[in-house]
Amino acid sequence: MFKILRDHPDISGFHNTGVSEDEGQLLQTVYPAARKYGGPGKFGFNPDSFLDESSALVSPANALALFDQWSRHWDISKPLLLEKSPPNLVRSRFLQALFPNSHFIMQLRHPVAVALATQKWSRTPLPALIEHWIVCHERFADDRRYLNRLLTLTYEELVATPDACVERIHGFLQVPHTPRGQQVETTVNRKYFERWRETLKNQSGAKVKEFLQRMEPRVNRFGYSLLELDRLTPLDADFSRPG
Repeated sequence: MFKILRDHPDISGFHNTGVSEDEGQLLQTVYPAARKYGGPGKFGFNPDSFLDESSALVSPANALALFDQWSRHWDISKPLLLEKSPPNLVRSRFLQALFPNSHFIMQLRHPVAVALATQKWSRTPLPALIEHWIVCHERFADDRRYLNRLLTLTYEELVATPDACVERIHGFLQVPHTPRGQQVETTVNRKYFERWRETLKNQSGAKVKEFLQRMEPRVNRFGYSLLELDRLTPLDADFSRPG
């Protein structure tokens, strides 16, 4: 999604910055990056990683400093400037306080796929990674009502209908719709689901079953299921607007 948006002629996004995945959190010194709180798959368990408008870091001086540091990697002649970091999920209110005209695009993805993808960055058991996904998304669910400009969609939507999804985003950003140049891989989730099923075969038992059943209602809230991986429920429209 980030690369698709970065390709738009009216949008400038980070590229070849030298930091992991061109994440803006690693290109500034105004607020702590997620690694201070444990890094991928762990930061959400530390409440201090959740930032909002009440943070002592919110100030005009810090807004200017953050823009100065990020603008070194942007083409600021373009009308829209794009930043992508996974912890933004729990820091949107903080970023809005610094930049009141911000537009937020939150892309959700199946917790099983996210957990397995995160394992390469985090030496954390899968159950903890699933719970981390839930904790961070529940924080976002609480925070979203305070955001003035929010679009929420899913990775699964992007894979299934990429052109419609991109057109919807362009409309949200009020930029001319242009065809995407990036290809969208359609089988990644399926590969992760196969690995998950194999893992469950080797870890079957009452403890695993109890964990899945206990977490299932919390995951269902976001349209996903741990028990029926291919079952997807469309997000309520409420998730794409404040309040």
